Amino acid sequence: MDLCNNRILTSTRREALRALSCGFGLLAFAGMSAQAAGAPRLFGAGDEDDSNPLAPKAPHHPVKAKRVIFLCMSGGPSHVDTFDYKPQLITDNGKSLGGVRAGAQLLASPFKFNQHGKSGLWISDLMPETAKHADSMCLLRGMNTAVPAHAQASVLMHTGSFQFVRPSFGAWTLYGLGTVNQNLPGFITLNPPSGNGGAQNYGSGFLPAVYQGTRVGMERTARRNGGDGGMPNLRNGSLTTAAQREQLDLVQRLNKERLKRDKSDDQIEGVIESYELAFRMQAEMPDLMDISDEKPKTLEMYGIGAGNGNDDFARQCLLARRFAEKGVRFIEVNHGGWDTHRNLKADLQKQAGQIDRPIAALLADLKQRKMLDETLVVWGGEFGRTPYAQNADGRDHNSKGFTMWAAGGGVKGGTSYGATDEHGIEAVDGKMDIHDWHATLLALMGMDHERLTYRWAGRDFRLTDVKGNVHSGIIA
Repeated sequence: MDLCNNRILTSTRREALRALSCGFGLLAFAGMSAQAAGAPRLFGAGDEDDSNPLAPKAPHHPVKAKRVIFLCMSGGPSHVDTFDYKPQLITDNGKSLGGVRAGAQLLASPFKFNQHGKSGLWISDLMPETAKHADSMCLLRGMNTAVPAHAQASVLMHTGSFQFVRPSFGAWTLYGLGTVNQNLPGFITLNPPSGNGGAQNYGSGFLPAVYQGTRVGMERTARRNGGDGGMPNLRNGSLTTAAQREQLDLVQRLNKERLKRDKSDDQIEGVIESYELAFRMQAEMPDLMDISDEKPKTLEMYGIGAGNGNDDFARQCLLARRFAEKGVRFIEVNHGGWDTHRNLKADLQKQAGQIDRPIAALLADLKQRKMLDETLVVWGGEFGRTPYAQNADGRDHNSKGFTMWAAGGGVKGGTSYGATDEHGIEAVDGKMDIHDWHATLLALMGMDHERLTYRWAGRDFRLTDVKGNVHSGIIA
């Protein structure tokens, strides 16, 4: 209100952006809206809601998986100690390699492998609980990637490029399919690390910002103080929900009035609509993050409150199920510490001990709720480890061959796809690089990786760049 002139200034957010900082705020919004305006229509099915960029969209072909839960193991888990059984490595333990690896000594796994399930998949005794779900798992033993450095390999795994800033896998998924719950983010990442790519791993790159992942930190301080460890700063401490709604309604009415006078601003309005999502999250997110309504039996199954100090990952897995149940399209659960250059046996026992029970519980929970068939659960890190020793009791980085696995969501359970050589050094069969991996997972979600494009800087970009092959051999 202008008291001097005794008149009311009916200013919109756009006018504020024009006035502040010489209008640079508006320029930023204009750039974002120009990108949105230039984006091609992907699906052309006629049932998309153009006014809402997060509205559900029709897939390219029948869907196997409606959602993804990515269990990201940062640091490079050792495949030859977990899911890639190498009897020849046991036989050749201590032998020296020749060629470019001259002097390197092969190191047999200190862990035993056994066959599990009707399928007889070989899995290490590091993962006894997860191994009970062998018949639901597809072991991708021919994985390989382009770089052996953590940060670059992690960014490549998440975005399809380690050289340039590109949209993350989760952002592409949300862009391609939208989300079915308009009160929650369509893409959530739980406890993402600040290193190894940081926010780039869940960013939207050149896609509109509405598609980026929402970071949810499990606040240890809140739990120590008796809270549930939920998302901080979600509720407004100054205004009630009713007052916020009234305030937002007023702003939106002003914007709509402005749109009647300036039709060219409709793209900016679409960007600002993301504020509505932030408001709606206040109603649903706190209850969803509060796990006190779960049955004691469920908490025990995940290992929450077991007193072993491993609550963090267990809570993430339980929250992943709750988010999936509420329609979140892409959920990433993060766990670090897999960079075992030394102290291999002790560190792997610790890491596996933190994840084994919660992952088994997640698979069992999804199965008993009849959600696993439509939920693609993926496990793995940015690369594997060498089968030869480093620092006597450790393993170095290995990008030429490693293992990831998938379960549910249309994959062939109880199968092993691809292989490394007899020692586990390099992928030799069913080789699947990161572009292939992305193309195959997108196919399971009903998307053709060659058609999932976004026009930016005069070119149609896609997650798989100009590469990628769908490995139909893992699809049921």
